[in-house]
Amino acid sequence: MANQNNTKPLNKVVVRFSGDSGDGMQLTGNLFSQSSGIAGNDLTTIPDFPAEIRAPQGTIGGVSSYQVQFGGTEIYTPGDKIDILIAMNPAALAANIRSLKPGGILLTDSDEFSKKNLKKANYEENPLEDNSLDDFRVIKAPATFLTKEALKELGLDNNAVIRCRNMFALGVVYHLFSRPLDATVLFLEMKFAKKPLLAEANTKALQAGYSFAESTEINSLSMHIPPARLKRGTYRNIDGNTAVAWGFLAAAEKSGKKLSLCSYPITPASEILHELSARKDLGTIVFQAEDEIAAVCASIGAAFAGNLSVTTTSGPGASLKSEAMGLAVIAELPLVMVNVMRAGPSTGLPTKTEQSDLNQALYGRHGEAPLVVLAASTPDDCFQFAFEACKIALEHTTPVILLSDSYLSSGTSPWRITTVDELPEINIPEYKGTAEDWLPYQREPETLARYWKYPGQAGFEHRIGGLEKQINTGNLTYEPVNHEVMVKLREEKIAKVADKIPAQEVIGAQSGKLLVVSWGSTYGAAKTAFEELSEDGSKDIGFTNFNYINPLPSNTEHMLGQYDEVLVCEQNNGQFASFLQSKFPSVKIRKYNKIQGQPFFVEEIKEMIKHNLEEPSHVG
Repeated sequence: MANQNNTKPLNKVVVRFSGDSGDGMQLTGNLFSQSSGIAGNDLTTIPDFPAEIRAPQGTIGGVSSYQVQFGGTEIYTPGDKIDILIAMNPAALAANIRSLKPGGILLTDSDEFSKKNLKKANYEENPLEDNSLDDFRVIKAPATFLTKEALKELGLDNNAVIRCRNMFALGVVYHLFSRPLDATVLFLEMKFAKKPLLAEANTKALQAGYSFAESTEINSLSMHIPPARLKRGTYRNIDGNTAVAWGFLAAAEKSGKKLSLCSYPITPASEILHELSARKDLGTIVFQAEDEIAAVCASIGAAFAGNLSVTTTSGPGASLKSEAMGLAVIAELPLVMVNVMRAGPSTGLPTKTEQSDLNQALYGRHGEAPLVVLAASTPDDCFQFAFEACKIALEHTTPVILLSDSYLSSGTSPWRITTVDELPEINIPEYKGTAEDWLPYQREPETLARYWKYPGQAGFEHRIGGLEKQINTGNLTYEPVNHEVMVKLREEKIAKVADKIPAQEVIGAQSGKLLVVSWGSTYGAAKTAFEELSEDGSKDIGFTNFNYINPLPSNTEHMLGQYDEVLVCEQNNGQFASFLQSKFPSVKIRKYNKIQGQPFFVEEIKEMIKHNLEEPSHVG
């Protein structure tokens, strides 16, 4: 262990692991994040990797990275500028060096800086030798050579040895933060239980990296991050896709309904399908369809059959599901569709994040086809809003779209493990009368939810479909006035959901010059920017984050009206800002948009808030 007298106390640190897409940076970053969670730190992570299955090795386009911000305080973002950069080759250095803070620590595998690799990364000179890195504390570790030395007695081939270099780098970083190796060694033993030689090799490489740091000047750079004061409970790191899957499982348990997932694999939503396919022990039914249309139609069949039915996709798949979602609307069936958004249009940037499917969720169906739209904000609260989406779908017999995105789906944060008893009840509207008096489109008076009856309930046999239904009876009819009545009933039913959701809350000034608004995953950066400005003395601003998009919370108009201006931060071209403006035309709304496939930086939003506080009012 490092000498604790040398450690420098810090409140939070940003670390980025970077290398070729085959260098194991995602695994390395995840293991370091796990160690930070075990140490009691709060954290948020973001992976970044090419869309290609095997990107060109040694090139900037093939760089994969994993960033984590962790600390002894609440952490809402993976961080802006980084404090420690691990660059396993010249391309990783070239791709990431602009993000490293002056005075930050740069750890490189000096063995990889050959003329061939430097040329691939567009370097004319070796940056480790030309003084271009003088602003940083550079650790030139011969990781390849030392890894080979540590493993030379194991008899592994060269490729297998090279693949252990990421564990060498992890060992160095563990030493920087005085982290024990035990949990990672146990992980390696479990991961390679059927290949114990590989478990031994990775463990030796990890220990070699730790020993290298311990025996060099790196020992003087050691840092100490205190534990965060989190709510008491048992925690685990969780990514957004896993949290969504578990939220569905919890809703099935709470509602007493069998969970059905009908989906087609698509980046970045596929992991929800993978996670639930492993949960047959909990009674989950998983159907991997041949395409997106088959998946959503099968989901509608599962909902008609009485199951808690969900389907998952990303933007391109949501486009294909749109016609069938209209069928779910007119049939008034409980169905949850998750859209894990990515940068578009078309194939776009399939591994990058964006919030550009909001208009699609709100309006992307032909005819008047309203449904509920929710958005998760952090990897861990994907659990809460997956559960909430199911609760609303079942209690209001309506389709619900839950928006996540690539940033949330693969990013991680600590999640306090929730018991089923802690979750709210799911009260499915039950018909109290006799089968003789029941009609397929009878409604619960308070919510206007259609009473949900399904096959196997004797006396309640009925048909539903995509043609317009006569009020109450559900019979096919082309009568004009009836169509208008049914359209307005479906719209009113969605509007009444607002009576059952929480009021929108503001932190900071409850009225004043500026309200900063985020929705979904822009929450972390926007809230951090607001808090840092508040600490610096800005008192005339408030902050609010929307998770309930349609319908909006019932107090939204009053809340927005308490401010001279509203600044909406989102990762699209202003879709939520335009939605709010259309709902509340008297509110002065400004847009702040970022469409780069990357989350907002805190400093970006801070500068925009300052700009809006200084500039004269105008409508955005």
